[in-house]
Amino acid sequence: MKNNFYCPLIVILLTISWITGCNQTTRTVSEGIARWDSIHVEKTYHMLEDTNNPNCNLQINFVFPAEFKNKEALAAVQRQFISSCMGESYEKLAPAEAVARYVEQYLEEYKKLEQDFLAEKENDHDHEASAGSWFSFYEYFFNEITYNKNDLLCYTVHYENYTGGAHGSHSDTSHIIDLNTGLPLTETDLFVEGFQEDLAKVIVRKIAQKNQAKSAGELEDMGFFSVEEIYPNGNISVDDNGITYHFNEYEIAAYVVGPTEVFIPYDEIKQLLRKDSRIASLAGY
Repeated sequence: MKNNFYCPLIVILLTISWITGCNQTTRTVSEGIARWDSIHVEKTYHMLEDTNNPNCNLQINFVFPAEFKNKEALAAVQRQFISSCMGESYEKLAPAEAVARYVEQYLEEYKKLEQDFLAEKENDHDHEASAGSWFSFYEYFFNEITYNKNDLLCYTVHYENYTGGAHGSHSDTSHIIDLNTGLPLTETDLFVEGFQEDLAKVIVRKIAQKNQAKSAGELEDMGFFSVEEIYPNGNISVDDNGITYHFNEYEIAAYVVGPTEVFIPYDEIKQLLRKDSRIASLAGY
């Protein structure tokens, strides 16, 4: 999981509300993946199965490719979807089984906290409600398809969880897949060697423009860390017009600033793109 939690698989199959094959769309093969399926899960468990106790809430909306012209590529893409959403330990499973096992483990991990909850409840009678609030967890994730043509597929995994503390955590992680091979594309597949320094300057300039900042000092006053720490991070997506970098909370700025997205048109970084890359035609090469 990422933050993993799970109940026996047979219980999951009997008690979880599954909607398999919902939100299916059919597209022509020339636009990429031909058909999509999805699995939706909502599961709440109260500690010691008592509704007066804290609970965990797990919500999943997992979209995955179900049909493609290249079956080997389809299998590779499915593995990557599963791995990026649920972790590498699940990638060899079929989508439905992967989700079921993920839920199972999430609940198992949460149940391990029940004795800690009872001990804290016993030791803190006067603050039972506040103590209980620290054991109310949640986890939500869903993946969103952002580009699906020219034999390129982009998707973003949106993830949010809370496991006690001042606030929850959020992250968006984007992925690019070459549908000719079923393999992921990274920055080194797209950019020329030694691109990092020049691209970092473009990213900082774009962030400054977006925030109407005239200097590095102004950005830092807004809550951004030193501009020297803002660097290409590999968390990217592409479309017909350019590349978008995704920076999550705490990555380049304080929590209060939140996540930062930086869109860069191809024309502004054309000199940094490999002429033989899979996005070269999108950039006008």
